[in-house]
Amino acid sequence: MALLEDVKKSTERMTGWQRPGPEQVAALVRRCKRGMFRFSDDGKIPNHPRWPVIIYWSAVHLPRTLDPAAVMEELFESNGWGDSWRNGIYAYLHYHSRINEALGVARGSAKVRLGGDRGRTLKLRAGDVVILPAGTGHQCLAASKDFLVVGAYPRSGTYDECRPTAEDHDRSVKSVDKVKRPRKDPVFGVRGPLLKLWKPKP
Repeated sequence: MALLEDVKKSTERMTGWQRPGPEQVAALVRRCKRGMFRFSDDGKIPNHPRWPVIIYWSAVHLPRTLDPAAVMEELFESNGWGDSWRNGIYAYLHYHSRINEALGVARGSAKVRLGGDRGRTLKLRAGDVVILPAGTGHQCLAASKDFLVVGAYPRSGTYDECRPTAEDHDRSVKSVDKVKRPRKDPVFGVRGPLLKLWKPKP
């Protein structure tokens, strides 16, 4: 699926086919319910010591005339979140210690566990967006056949992938705490809740 989506993404960028413009994508953002979850360090997954996971339920309208993945990509890019990819969410538990991550569900649905083995399992559907602060454990437990996610990252930070081991945990704790707060919320920009909920380190 990832290879096919890469081809679609390249074609859309060259031709503009089924890809929204900046003004169009802004109009697709909806007022929505917000979820917020805090997870503590469990000895294997550091999670974030200060910042909560933020979830926007049904935040993005995905019309049939547009590629839903392209909608998510354009929305994230318009708010400074780039290096996007299209795929599912890994079935194994992992986290990123040096960067924050936004996940926009473009198609289908899935049960995803956040925070590690002692975390919380949520049902995600098309139009939902999850914002993971560095250190947050995540894995897909089950998904529909058409499940597709767009992932993106703020300009500050470096991508890495860590597993729930004592070695990775001990090395990652300091890295997680040093990750900078993004300049914009990936969905709502400079006026987004993220900037109030993710306080900079004193």
